[in-house]
Amino acid sequence: MAINGLRDFLEIPYDELEQLNLQAKQQRLDRVSPDKVREERMKYLEGEKRIKAVTVCFTDIEGRLHMLDYDKKFLLKSYDNLTFDGSSIRGFSAQAESDLRLVIDWPAFYWLPSDVFGPGKVLVFGNVLNQDGSPFVADMRARLKAYTEKLFKENGTILNAANEVEGFLFKGLDAERHFHETGTFEYVSTGGYYHSLPGDPLRQFIDSAAEVQRAMGFGNEKDHPEVAPSQFEMNYTYAEVNIAADQVQLYKLLSRQVAARMGMTASFLPKPVVGVNGNGMHTNISLAKAGKNLFYKKGGKDGLSDAAWDFTNRILANATDLCLILNPSVNAYRRLDPHFEAPNQIKVSPTDRGSMIRIPTGNEKSTRIEVRSVGPDANPYMTYYALLRTGMEGPALEVDEAKRARTRFLPDNIFDAIRLFKGSKFMSELLGETVHEKFADIKAAQAERCPKALGTRVKEGEIMFHHEVTNQYLWNQF
Repeated sequence: MAINGLRDFLEIPYDELEQLNLQAKQQRLDRVSPDKVREERMKYLEGEKRIKAVTVCFTDIEGRLHMLDYDKKFLLKSYDNLTFDGSSIRGFSAQAESDLRLVIDWPAFYWLPSDVFGPGKVLVFGNVLNQDGSPFVADMRARLKAYTEKLFKENGTILNAANEVEGFLFKGLDAERHFHETGTFEYVSTGGYYHSLPGDPLRQFIDSAAEVQRAMGFGNEKDHPEVAPSQFEMNYTYAEVNIAADQVQLYKLLSRQVAARMGMTASFLPKPVVGVNGNGMHTNISLAKAGKNLFYKKGGKDGLSDAAWDFTNRILANATDLCLILNPSVNAYRRLDPHFEAPNQIKVSPTDRGSMIRIPTGNEKSTRIEVRSVGPDANPYMTYYALLRTGMEGPALEVDEAKRARTRFLPDNIFDAIRLFKGSKFMSELLGETVHEKFADIKAAQAERCPKALGTRVKEGEIMFHHEVTNQYLWNQF
């Protein structure tokens, strides 16, 4: 739409956006050749004169989403030679070897609602390469994609997943960044589970964010206020795991953007307020082959197949080693509090929500396992990569050991989680020595900026130095 006759940038109605994004998603599910998709996208960008820029996204080792806007004309000429300064990204390259490359993952392409993200822009995910064009070891998105492609080529196995991501809506812009000044978060609603009046701020936010989510091809299912005051959850359809991980990043991005436009803050801190339920990112997983759900067995215990039970038991056997990946912040360990439905017990159950893994009621199509101990600030690519490889390849408990094992519990603080992670030979093998060491060092740096004892009050440090809070200035002042 032209503005004063001077600008004419792309603005697409929401129903058309949904169709475009669902078609792009289906291409990914159908595994259409990336080269063919690249040709389609480049032809589209060349022909659509109302696009001014392409936002290229990548994710760092901790799970923060980074975005670079490239002028469309420049991108079309230089898409195979994009570089950025990796030394400015915590956990990436050292200053002496700072330049890294970006390669565009053309199938992971999204058309954006212009009223939320601005007119004339589209978004695409990218993967990170070393200067010589080889895969960058700390880019967990690329590693997840490579692993899933390898499995599919070997035996046709497809990894499916979905997340239930909870968040809080707080009054004011940048509430997390101002926490060290105010020492508090203010609720916008105190309605509680499933209850929010149609016109109140929480419901308006959920409605607006769900519209954006739908337009971006998520395949919405349901949305509602959660148990805690000002808490929300917007559920969407199961998908192939690479799509599912991208959607986690987009879910948090669009939620924050919608909230900011309403003068509020969408927060995905695991436990920003004591005394109420925290935020989780329940992670649902299943395997499929030739259209068949490999986790389902009619008459199987709790409806699961032997393969699903083996997968589940391997995760439980390595639960303490995985804990830092699934709960990567000081604040995350407040959430693992048994008084608030905390999934801190290393066991599986169809009903007990205190169990690390739950078996939701399902059928041949929907049977899955739900890993409930994942925090919303976890790197979704690292989380999926670690859970999938552990479930398929991880060391299992010996039969006798499993029979006599008493209920174990996840670590209740990040220092223990770091120690267990660092001492895990399997985590080192799974991630590789470089990433294993980098991740542990970064998490230790964050932990050391905070009081060692969590106590009963949320401390300034666990918010100020949280990896998802946009506070690089504060980090550098420490």
